[in-house]
Amino acid sequence: MSNNKLYPSVFKMISTFSKELGTYIAKGAPNVSEEDYKERLETCLKCPSLKRDVMRCRTCGCMLEHKAKWKTSTCPEDKWKKQNV
Repeated sequence: MSNNKLYPSVFKMISTFSKELGTYIAKGAPNVSEEDYKERLETCLKCPSLKRDVMRCRTCGCMLEHKAKWKTSTCPEDKWKKQNV
């Protein structure tokens, strides 16, 4: 994957974020442990889809420092371990 890949469309990013936020709130806003959070970010740092200067995923467009905290969130490339919610 090229490091120059653009983000998804604004509509797609809003749609994805809205669904993830709805699930997060509906489940009581659970967060991952500090260990899992660090593991998620380390995984992202190794991924070619990461735009490192802004810590943003080119696949989903999410800001990973926030998304990685939510227990209900998943990696769009299925690189994070599954969480029990």
